[in-house]
Amino acid sequence: MVDGPNNQLAKPELRQLGDSDLFVSPVGLGCWPIAGMSSLDVNLEDSKKTLAAAIDSGINFLDTAHAYGVDGLSERLVGEAIRGRRDDLVIASKGGVTWVDGKATYIAKPEQIIAECEESLRRLNIDTIDLYYLHNFDAQTPLADTAGAYAELRAAGKIREAAVSNLNAQQTETFHSVCKVTAVQPPFNMLQQDIRDELLPWCAKNGVSAVTYWPLMKGLLAGKIRRGHQFDPADKRLGYEVFQGDNFDTAQKLLDQLDLIAAETEKTVAQVVTNWTFHQPGITSVLCGAKRDWQISETAGAMGWKLSAEQLSKIDACLA
Repeated sequence: MVDGPNNQLAKPELRQLGDSDLFVSPVGLGCWPIAGMSSLDVNLEDSKKTLAAAIDSGINFLDTAHAYGVDGLSERLVGEAIRGRRDDLVIASKGGVTWVDGKATYIAKPEQIIAECEESLRRLNIDTIDLYYLHNFDAQTPLADTAGAYAELRAAGKIREAAVSNLNAQQTETFHSVCKVTAVQPPFNMLQQDIRDELLPWCAKNGVSAVTYWPLMKGLLAGKIRRGHQFDPADKRLGYEVFQGDNFDTAQKLLDQLDLIAAETEKTVAQVVTNWTFHQPGITSVLCGAKRDWQISETAGAMGWKLSAEQLSKIDACLA
């Protein structure tokens, strides 16, 4: 959504990341699908349109990683998309996961983190990464050593804020004791709420934001994968338990109820689910993946309104 001749972005209810000077839209674009590593039918033209649609829809938060795509395709596409619009956007990337013989491998040695950050800066064609995550836990490298590399990058101005992804509360505390954490990035959705037990309380205590992924559980909670859906045999979602047996049936019963609430609100199921997710206590922003422009335009439509108390009660009853 563009407002006025100076190409200023129309900003939704921007939210502060931790106590930093970074403010992000409650919906961010997760830039894993545009790299085509696990999603079917991905192409460069549609990936570029998806990035443009996200920005034009009022999303100012783009989340990518060094490991997203062959030779950093996701970061390179983001770098192209933000040209001329950098000051309007918050760019997040991640280090510590790399491809070794075609397999994602966790390597978070300090020298690896610094080298990956430098490479990400070149791919993105920017001077500073706003929010730089440790992508995952490397059991071979002490977290304190990894955190030290992030502190070094921040002191050098290569990153503005440090963050962690896929770490539990104890691991996050260890990292935070060496290098201040501004945000965490775990999975969270209506079907996966484990972070309520320890990680979200830790974040609340320490003034850290939660930026969550999988709000639509890889498309299941978007409402378009229903009973009898025929998956392509190459679809990697078949490897997730939520798409199998009783778990899938439970999700379908939830979707039946969400259909009714979506009709009440005159929104789509994906918009209802996304809106519910980023209004949960402790959640600052949710990352919605997309490989087509219409998908991210739809989920961006979750911003700017709220479910009623009655509708929230109905959802709580369904989840209970």
